[in-house]
Amino acid sequence: MPLNESHVTPSMEADREKLLPDALDAAADSPIKFGISYVCHSVGFLNSRGLWFGNDPLDFSVPLLLLQLSLMFIFSNSFYIILKPLGQPSIISQILGGLTLGPSILGRNSTFANKVFPPRGKHVLDTFAFFGLMLFVFLLGVKIDPTIISRSGKRAFAIGVLGFIVPYTFAGLVVYILDQFSSLDHDISKMLPIVVAIASMTTFPVITCFLSELQILNSEIGRLASSSSIVCDVFYWSIMAMEFASSLTQTKSLGVCFGFLLSSALLVLFIVLVVRPSALWAIRHTPEGEPVKEIYIFGVLVTLLICGVLGEVIGLHAFFVSFLLGLAIPDGPPFGAALVDKLDCFVSVILLPIIFVIIGLRTDVYAITKLKNVGVITLVIFVAFCGKILVASLPLLFRRMPFRDALSLGLVMNSKGIVELTMLTNWKIQDVVSEEFFAIMILTLVLITGIVSPLVKVLYDPSKRFLAYKRRTFFHHNNDEPLRVLACIHRPDNVLAVLNLLAASNATIRSPIDLIVLHLVKLAGRASSLLVAHVPRENPHQQRPTKSEQIFKAFMKFENKLGGLVTLHCFKGISPYETMHNDVCYLALEKRITFIIIPFHKNWIFGGKAVASFAFKHLNKNVLEKAPCTVGILVDRGNQQNFWCDHFVKEPIYQVAVLFFGGADDREALALARRMLEQPHVYIALIQFSATTDIVSGTERSKMLDTQILSDFRLSAFRNERVSYKDERVMDGRGVLSVIEYMDNVYDLVLVGRRHGDSHLMSELKKWKDGELGAVGEILASLDIGAKTSVLVVQQQTKVWGLRDPEDSTNLRRETNFVI
Repeated sequence: MPLNESHVTPSMEADREKLLPDALDAAADSPIKFGISYVCHSVGFLNSRGLWFGNDPLDFSVPLLLLQLSLMFIFSNSFYIILKPLGQPSIISQILGGLTLGPSILGRNSTFANKVFPPRGKHVLDTFAFFGLMLFVFLLGVKIDPTIISRSGKRAFAIGVLGFIVPYTFAGLVVYILDQFSSLDHDISKMLPIVVAIASMTTFPVITCFLSELQILNSEIGRLASSSSIVCDVFYWSIMAMEFASSLTQTKSLGVCFGFLLSSALLVLFIVLVVRPSALWAIRHTPEGEPVKEIYIFGVLVTLLICGVLGEVIGLHAFFVSFLLGLAIPDGPPFGAALVDKLDCFVSVILLPIIFVIIGLRTDVYAITKLKNVGVITLVIFVAFCGKILVASLPLLFRRMPFRDALSLGLVMNSKGIVELTMLTNWKIQDVVSEEFFAIMILTLVLITGIVSPLVKVLYDPSKRFLAYKRRTFFHHNNDEPLRVLACIHRPDNVLAVLNLLAASNATIRSPIDLIVLHLVKLAGRASSLLVAHVPRENPHQQRPTKSEQIFKAFMKFENKLGGLVTLHCFKGISPYETMHNDVCYLALEKRITFIIIPFHKNWIFGGKAVASFAFKHLNKNVLEKAPCTVGILVDRGNQQNFWCDHFVKEPIYQVAVLFFGGADDREALALARRMLEQPHVYIALIQFSATTDIVSGTERSKMLDTQILSDFRLSAFRNERVSYKDERVMDGRGVLSVIEYMDNVYDLVLVGRRHGDSHLMSELKKWKDGELGAVGEILASLDIGAKTSVLVVQQQTKVWGLRDPEDSTNLRRETNFVI
């Protein structure tokens, strides 16, 4: 294809005249081959001098690439802004952006297509995008934990295997019937097996990206879908590998087969025996909490490029080699997380969207000429779709899971994404599939994903499951049954205050403490979330203990000190901050927890300075809204005494103050204080606030319960020298502030309820402070009431199955006859 003379500038003409003799000599030495398509491009034109100097910038590679990328991001992000409120994932907007720029809409204009997306520009863009896909596949391998297959369980294994076999069989049967009893176009008939394979696939990278966008990655359905998809993925690619090996032996000579298999095996052995041990060595030489050295990151990237080249040389696709190399790098911190942190933003934000836009650019909807072909392909995909829903849903329905949840899993398993679209694009580039078939498949897969995403959002809400069938509060807890506590820990600094609180909570033979410790870790360098019980290492002294092991070791010492009065279970939850509350609430529901302890989102460091974390604040907010039991947010200023350990060797004093205004949460705080009364080293001061008018609003029943628990507390504390009582009469919010400001600095812990009924006094307090801890809790957390003083803000269980408002429970006899 000769260069268009109308686009030749004077500078280009001069360069061409210089290069022409050499080009003619080269052409004379190499004979022309007929029957082969040739595309001629100008070379050496990278940067434009500008319009003022006679250059057309779009004739040069760099400005052309910049314009193409700019248009891609503008169109794809515009569609994303429009479609996000409709629950559509980002892949839909990116492909629509490509369709708009491609031959389906703007590309129909030949001037636009030749200037903005000429053939020479498409090759640069394709190379750029597929290098990004290679990096994406590498990062995907890094994020995957191969042991997830062994932990999948029978249910996930069955769904994964049958989730491919059943839809493949159903769709294959439909294809056979269509071939036998209808007249199909030869091209479409030949490509229907591809439709069956793609419709039956459920790929792990697509599912995890889909779950992450829907923010259900660490929900029950999310974990099951992740495990099932990786089983399905392994099963599918194992079949493909066997088919490839079979076709290789049938079509190639013995020497070619032997050379390919030997070179492939040597490359895999290099990755397994050299790359992985090197990565493990780097991890051992990286102290926990310190960044990975740049030389390690550089070494991995160089190895990736070299292995990619070697793979292409011996006949293995660079994508496959990149994925294997990623699998050899251990997932998670420090090494896997460091690699993901370095590359993920560039790959997922810049390079990966280009792939989807390119897919749209290659899609020409005008190539679809026969509606019959659309109907045939859609029918095959629909049958496979229904088969996958059937296989995924039935096992859950037999396990009595709600129909909406089971249907959601089936829909999730049908979602399509980058793997299927990349396979189709690769076949399109190799001319395996026709323009019409490619356009039909792209539009159908986009339609499926566009329908599945909003449906799952409507059907599945993990928080709806976090409903207990009975009251799980201190107020309703019997003194002759175990107290089940879930302690959430972010870092080792949180441990001491939690242990002191547990020691003060008085574990006894009649009412021991069943303690669940959950170490919450941000998902980094992993593709799937994790919630597992801690398993101690066989030789813990050979390696430096991890943060989780340091945390669990402290609680194990606490368990040993109390000698059977505390039963400890340790868990580790790795999930995104946005959905971390699902781990907390799920564990609280499954273990029938009465009390969740979770750290405040502010952390006090040396010098008394507070460092806030928005992610932890969001977590606490969600736990307070959705927890199936009582929640306590523990504000720790980092100067706690070692009460939990000291009271075994000497006679320390743990001073507790209870601020009582009235309402369900204050009653819950007082019920916890009543349990502490039996601990001989705990001293309790009850400060009741009263006024001439209602200090907090509430129903008559709520006020009656307040009076009842106060009377019972005073009766239990009668003649107890470790208990003091003070009635503070205040006139307004400033009076409450004065009482709090002048509290003795001797208290180790202050207990207060989170929510208080509306009143004039509370309205004044909310003007000063209001937030996640409530008005009074926020004031306590912000004022200097003692460097060693912690604050526990308590919220009573807010949701009970069958009760819209637990305060209005008809089970009046139990609550009014509350015996402490």
